[in-house]
Amino acid sequence: MAEAGYDYVIVGGGSAGCVMAARLTEDPACRVLLLEAGGKDNHPLIHMPVGFAKMTTGPHTWGFNTVPQVHANNREIPYAQARVIGGGSSINAEVFTRGNPADYDRWANEEGCEGWGFKDIQKYFLRSEGNTILSGDWHGTEGGLGVSNIPDPQPMTRAFVQSCQELGIPFNPDFNGETQAGCGIYQTTTKDYKRCSAAVGFLKPVMDRANLTVETGCQVQRIEFVGTRAHGVEYTRAGDPRRVRAESEVIVTSGAIGTPKLMMLSGVGPAAHLKEHGIDVVHDLPGVGENLNDHFGIDIVAELTGHYSLDKYNKPHWAAIAGLEYMLFKSGPVTSNVVEGGAFWFADKSAQIPDLQFHFLAGAGAEAGVPSVPSGSSGITLNSYTVRPKARGTVRLRSAKPEDTPLIDPNFLGHPDDLKTSVEGVKISREIFSQPSLQKHIREIRFPDDSVKTQADFEAYARQYGRTSYHPTCTCKMGTDEMAVVDPQCRVRGLDGIRICDSSIMPSLIGSNTNAPTIMIAEKASDMIRGNR
Repeated sequence: MAEAGYDYVIVGGGSAGCVMAARLTEDPACRVLLLEAGGKDNHPLIHMPVGFAKMTTGPHTWGFNTVPQVHANNREIPYAQARVIGGGSSINAEVFTRGNPADYDRWANEEGCEGWGFKDIQKYFLRSEGNTILSGDWHGTEGGLGVSNIPDPQPMTRAFVQSCQELGIPFNPDFNGETQAGCGIYQTTTKDYKRCSAAVGFLKPVMDRANLTVETGCQVQRIEFVGTRAHGVEYTRAGDPRRVRAESEVIVTSGAIGTPKLMMLSGVGPAAHLKEHGIDVVHDLPGVGENLNDHFGIDIVAELTGHYSLDKYNKPHWAAIAGLEYMLFKSGPVTSNVVEGGAFWFADKSAQIPDLQFHFLAGAGAEAGVPSVPSGSSGITLNSYTVRPKARGTVRLRSAKPEDTPLIDPNFLGHPDDLKTSVEGVKISREIFSQPSLQKHIREIRFPDDSVKTQADFEAYARQYGRTSYHPTCTCKMGTDEMAVVDPQCRVRGLDGIRICDSSIMPSLIGSNTNAPTIMIAEKASDMIRGNR
């Protein structure tokens, strides 16, 4: 088995891995290898904003399902995780939110993550952001992550924002500014009418650097240790076994599912679980695979009185017209990310910061597993979730075989407060659909129908129709307690030459979408590695 050598081997070419590769190779003397299990991002739908609707299943995902969810009618819920260069940023809904400053202050002040308060990490959000509209203290304009306004929001999205205001939710022009609460049109990670993934924004501009090697289609088998020091990585590419040496560090950026799986396959994790699968224990680290925290989104769906939503373009001739308009003029429905509008609001009226987030979709059945409207009609969807769920789950190995999928248990609704808040989100969603600006276009709210009336009815609906919002985090959490996997410098506790620098190190879930925060983590971690504090 041939063995090559690099200064840094980055395992995982998602949002964090792309940023890390770009930053570390700014030093021409630093040799970096980036390994990605998926393929290249050459599918045209990846780069079209509207392509998100076709990306929640298929060859660019791992095809995961959860284990039966005890508190969600024992359903095995589809669990979309990207398998392509750029990771989640190549297939997500492109919604650009960063969380509330209080989330990061909680990390620093309550969860043992010194140096991760909002005042410490704000500069990394700004450094990564290339906003084409907003600027000032809250926004960057020169970063690799292109951020822009949706050029022409759909009529139903505009009606949604007006309906929110009719319910008493104020308009908010910037969810990433001084105030998070309110309703509005999301900014998206798009630039020049195309998706700006981390691969496009950070990796593509530096691919010609002589000190950067990127390999796709690589199945990493394990991290190789000599004693307690990470020595390198074993992987296969096109069936060919390979070994690569890391002279300085192995950097794991495989995400909240892939990272704990790889760590456990490499002998790092809960000793009893590793021994159960016949894996030699390199380091007993009980927090690996624990603390899984994800947003449990619950959709309501309405049928419209006419073809006012993007569902109109399900018909082949309209789809062809839309494609032609985009190709010729870079305008029309293809420039929509589908999830155009949203809101941050309160289930608990006494809360200091929003405890609910809403995503409005100008269509029905756009994502795998979401209810739709009768064939031939058009619909709209409103998703809501508890932004800081208290339930915690796990990622465990199914076997010691790298090719086997892991056992994913988010433990959705595993805390009674999560159910209570989630139900309020569904009730508020239905109230929004009942306001004049939307109601005049709605023939019928199909899910939940009129039979859902009591608290018990709403709870049953939440258990049956809730799903992942694609925000798994916290499975190799940062901190100083006994369940922490990495320290505040992202170094794996008890080991040398290895760091984890992705969404898995969040100590708790932040109150919004997670792509921008994941990029921030990689930005900050790259400075730590380079000694730029």
